Amino acid sequence: MFIRNIYRNYFKNNLFMKIILFFSVITIVTIITFSYLMFMFMSESAVQRQLDVQKRAIESVSDYIGGKYDSVQSMVRDIYRDEERASNTSFFLEHPYQDYVNYRLDRFYMENSSSTDTVLYFRNVVDDDPDIRSLMLYSADLQQLYVFGSDKQFKIIPTNQARSFVPDVMYQQEGMNVGTANIWVRKTVGLPDTPMYSVRIPLNNKLTLRNIGQLDVYFDTANVWGSLAMYREELKGSILVLSADGNVLFDTSGTYYGRKYPYTEQINSMYDTGVLGNGLIATKLTQSQGGFTVLSTVPKEELAKTYQGLRNTILTISSICILFAILIPALFISNFAKRTNGIIRFTRRVRNGDFTARIADVREDELGQISKSFNDMLDELNLYIDRVFKAEIKQQQTELVALQARINPHFLYNTLEVIRMRAISQGARDVGEMIYSLSVLFKSMVQQKKNYTLKDELEACRLYLELFRIRYKDRFNYEIEVEPALYGKALVRLSLQPIVENYIVHGIQTDHFDNRITIEVREEGDTLIAVVHDNGKGIEPDRLTEIRRELEREEETGQMFGLRSVHTRLRFLYGPAYGIEIDSVPGSGTTITVRYPNQEGMEGEDV
Repeated sequence: MFIRNIYRNYFKNNLFMKIILFFSVITIVTIITFSYLMFMFMSESAVQRQLDVQKRAIESVSDYIGGKYDSVQSMVRDIYRDEERASNTSFFLEHPYQDYVNYRLDRFYMENSSSTDTVLYFRNVVDDDPDIRSLMLYSADLQQLYVFGSDKQFKIIPTNQARSFVPDVMYQQEGMNVGTANIWVRKTVGLPDTPMYSVRIPLNNKLTLRNIGQLDVYFDTANVWGSLAMYREELKGSILVLSADGNVLFDTSGTYYGRKYPYTEQINSMYDTGVLGNGLIATKLTQSQGGFTVLSTVPKEELAKTYQGLRNTILTISSICILFAILIPALFISNFAKRTNGIIRFTRRVRNGDFTARIADVREDELGQISKSFNDMLDELNLYIDRVFKAEIKQQQTELVALQARINPHFLYNTLEVIRMRAISQGARDVGEMIYSLSVLFKSMVQQKKNYTLKDELEACRLYLELFRIRYKDRFNYEIEVEPALYGKALVRLSLQPIVENYIVHGIQTDHFDNRITIEVREEGDTLIAVVHDNGKGIEPDRLTEIRRELEREEETGQMFGLRSVHTRLRFLYGPAYGIEIDSVPGSGTTITVRYPNQEGMEGEDV
């Protein structure tokens, strides 16, 4: 109700308020839509940029840990490539350390050269890589750990299965490449409880290919941070490194160290990116050779912060644009409305008879030209009133007096009735019938009917034709063919009678005994068609061409008043699709087709 009242009071009859409202709605919807699309595009771009940062970060971490894995692989390949080193390493893992020392001395004296020392080789490896916390060689036959620590110490630690879990751990970890630093191994070796990850590679005897132990290298997880140095300022969320079984090897948030990652199954089923539980946007990169996965997780809320400032900026700019886009056109339209209302007030003054009013608008735009045209029109109207209109009023008054003095229809009917009775009394019954028909015809023409129908027009034609049937007796006949259902169709007064009269005046052949005229009326869709056909004299081709040209002429020439009157009225009232068409053959007759709109007679014209 409130909105309806506002519309009725301010918008219903106010075109300019409607224009402002329509323009405002279009402007607001357009700017909001454009702003929304721009925000969606730019926010997606911001999110994509952040995901690209996350991807580059996990690639850097993957390259770092993959590099450590490759360095251990390279270490083992170096052992296998050097025959003497491979032989010494196999002997080192398959025999007690004292036997290995004696074996080296024997080789030294036999070959008179220093042989490659396995212990020295691995110690040098530890010294060369500061990221190694501990390098361990496990002898499967002897169940011993040979430990090379970052403190340059070399220790031999027995790990008999009856007294230690290490043999079981080493057995369970066979085939695993990059994984967690086992707690039992760390306790046995004496490593601190700090985050570390390990690279494990089985060692085989090069000659027999039998597994003789395992190389296990522990790296300090804290050094992984170095690979993220250039991304720290842009990095969102957390970067994690997971082993093949889902254990967390590295976590920038420090939340999941020492336990299995809770979304491991989702990570394994995810291709590249996806959404984990609690609205985490995850991006993963799997290193198939090392068997580890680097994962980036960013909460949706944290990603949203990357474009929060962008959203506020777009809202501010959109609001300013909407304000100016509505305010400036509203000022122009309001000024335009003020000038238009001035013209409306002026026209009301003129309507009330004030022909001295003038519009004071000297601008050259459209409203200014309208104002100038109104002023010029009033000047000409005042001149016309003074010079012409007053004289025409006097002339019309004179004609009205003369018109009132014309024949009194009632007197005419009475006079015709007296003459008819006199003719009958003298035995001239045919004259009496003719006078009766003429009297009824005059009465139908004088009477004013609100609804003039096809039946009325056909009755007028019948009365007129009846006069000449009596006049020519057996030499003339007529026929009217129409379905009774069409009698109620609306028709223009005197649109068929002049055509019939035209035949009587110009077409009938009085020396013939078979004169005949037929009026046929039918309907075709939205058109009512009346066809008047006679067997009279017909029309010569040149004259027929002249008649058709005269019917289409705009100016009135005074020729063919009857036909032209019918054709012009129908064209004027209903349009170019209606009117009359004339076809004629000299000596055979004439056919005139009249087209009317197919309308019921309730609202017929009285023309």
